[in-house]
Amino acid sequence: MALRTILTHPHPVLREKAVKISEFDSTLHQLAKDMAETMYEAQGVGLAGNQIGVARQIAVIDISAQEDEKKYIVLINPVISEGEGCESGKEGCLSVVEYDAKVERFKKIRVTAQDAKGKPLDFIAEDRFARIIQHEVDHLHGTLFIDRISRLKQDMYKRKMKKILEKK
Repeated sequence: MALRTILTHPHPVLREKAVKISEFDSTLHQLAKDMAETMYEAQGVGLAGNQIGVARQIAVIDISAQEDEKKYIVLINPVISEGEGCESGKEGCLSVVEYDAKVERFKKIRVTAQDAKGKPLDFIAEDRFARIIQHEVDHLHGTLFIDRISRLKQDMYKRKMKKILEKK
């Protein structure tokens, strides 16, 4: 396994729409393992292909029940087909440095996808699990959580980023 570099905003690949995956081979399995290792090293709970410069429809999501556990699910070509309820919750992102904000998301969703071997997945996700999946699926569509906040908060983030970049 190998750690990958997590790209940060405003890198252009973060705005790309990821392409559908059709080959479920050892290269894909290695990519998924690398992504999981990278996610855990960065202390994240989800990671999408775009975030490591791979604009393909793959995301890894932490599903660990215990803090010291490292258990994850791989979602290939994920689609959110239904959503229920709305809930506002704080989100951050490994690709959006030093910023978090409240984002409104569905409370309950239906997800269809494939696993790393190509086997179909179809399940209901709720609460925090649903929020993380929606966040990662947004990445695969070239959308960041900062696109879902008010214009005022976006401007605050841009000013903060400008100061951070000036210090480098």
